[in-house]
Amino acid sequence: MTPDFAGNLKNALEKALSGLSTLEKLNRLSGGASQETWAFDAIVNGERLPLILRRSPGGAPRVIGEGSAAVALATEALAIEAARKTGVKAPRVHYVLKPEDGVGEGYVMQRMVGETIARKILRDAEFDAVRTDLARQCGEVLARIHQVDVASLKDHLPVVDGAAQLRQYRDRYDSYDYPHPMFELAFKWLEPRLAASRQRTLVHGDFRHGNILISPEGVEAALDWELVHIGDPLEDIGWICTNSWRFGQRDKVVGGFGDLKDLLAGYEAAGGAKLAIDDVRTWIVYGSLKWGVMCMGMYQGFRMDGSVERAAIGRRSSETEIDLVNLIIRGEI
Repeated sequence: MTPDFAGNLKNALEKALSGLSTLEKLNRLSGGASQETWAFDAIVNGERLPLILRRSPGGAPRVIGEGSAAVALATEALAIEAARKTGVKAPRVHYVLKPEDGVGEGYVMQRMVGETIARKILRDAEFDAVRTDLARQCGEVLARIHQVDVASLKDHLPVVDGAAQLRQYRDRYDSYDYPHPMFELAFKWLEPRLAASRQRTLVHGDFRHGNILISPEGVEAALDWELVHIGDPLEDIGWICTNSWRFGQRDKVVGGFGDLKDLLAGYEAAGGAKLAIDDVRTWIVYGSLKWGVMCMGMYQGFRMDGSVERAAIGRRSSETEIDLVNLIIRGEI
């Protein structure tokens, strides 16, 4: 961090925070695979305001490669604010950086208190009392996300239906030239089912452990909106129910902490549509296949650089094959 970085950030925030006197405790946090995350306090009219800066690495413009589902950081911020105004639990965006600010591409948002690490949420005693209610609360959050009016966002967000996503992952899978029989079956099983997808709402795109902020009182916020798009709302439902995000708690379909019936009850109570179990299962199959292909990509990376982390994730493609057997052949969820 350079003095110019801190000074430029303060100058930029003065446009949004009247009475800002200084920034304190500016510290880059670990984690965040694709973006930098900085925590700091802004002293505004003598009061301490906890904030987060989310910016592209080194402040350079986000490079969105071919096939990437990520949106620009300014678009991410726009979607968060649209969702928050509809009642979605999400951090307040205070300021979106401009090129003339000299800080880079990114935005500054409210810093909220809670936990995102699955191991702690699923096992620590401080979450025991609320754990059984988390599925219902997640259903409520997703229902509100899916009710956001996309009229003001349609010129900024990609529209990606299930069939298009399946084709993208099929192309990626084929490029690895490493056949997996269960993946082949899953692609064929999904093709007619996702082709029938016609719903179009705002979709978070990555609603699962790591991107849900949870406190002992419950769900505090949906985080990390970089994959936000317009698509089928069942994508979000299926993703949080994918077995890979249950972290060993297979019998708890929703994130390893709750039951599907509770998530759907919360979803409907908050204004979401009544969802058919078979449709949810279709999108869990998609989530398992998607993660399996992503794991294959990690293995391809391991072959090039020998990274132990890539190898550890890459081997998990075999776990998703077992999940697909249970979902497609045995009819389980």
